[in-house]
Amino acid sequence: MAEGSQQLEWKRVARALATPVTLLVLLAILYFGARWGYRNLTAAVPPAPVASCTPQSVGSVLPSSRVTVNIYNGSTTQGLAANVSRTMKARGFIVEIVDNTEEKVEGTVVVGVSKDDPAVKLVAAQLVGATIKEDGVTDGVIDIMVGSKFAGYTKTPSPWQIEVKDNPCLLPPSETPTPSARTTPGATPS
Repeated sequence: MAEGSQQLEWKRVARALATPVTLLVLLAILYFGARWGYRNLTAAVPPAPVASCTPQSVGSVLPSSRVTVNIYNGSTTQGLAANVSRTMKARGFIVEIVDNTEEKVEGTVVVGVSKDDPAVKLVAAQLVGATIKEDGVTDGVIDIMVGSKFAGYTKTPSPWQIEVKDNPCLLPPSETPTPSARTTPGATPS
């Protein structure tokens, strides 16, 4: 009988230990699960991938109607970017974003992949005294930053186009422009 009472005692001890051990295991799972969830909930959202342009066949001339621009106001003049966007739209350009930038600009800066890019040259040719700044971003979108000394528009005759030798890197044509994932330079609400 001593053996039977030992076995009974062992079962009682095992049962008494099983509950706290199970509780500790469940608490550990809960702790690590909550920690993982909190870390993922508070993690920064990764930026969307930047849309990449593809060489587009446009023939021997690149028309303004195939060039996408973003326009940023880098001055204290309210509505300057909106005014520039109306003129650029009237000249056939696709205007994607109109916003302010915290970067203070004096004149007019055209920002694009390269100074030799035909779309960059076409945009710069529309704006008096525009300087070109290369950013190396191959998204097919040209940024125009207008500042406090914005000098206006050139008297370039219509149609607004530029001769090209190779197929320029452009966004594919679409019915409605979709915002690229490009980061706005210090954007603030307009």
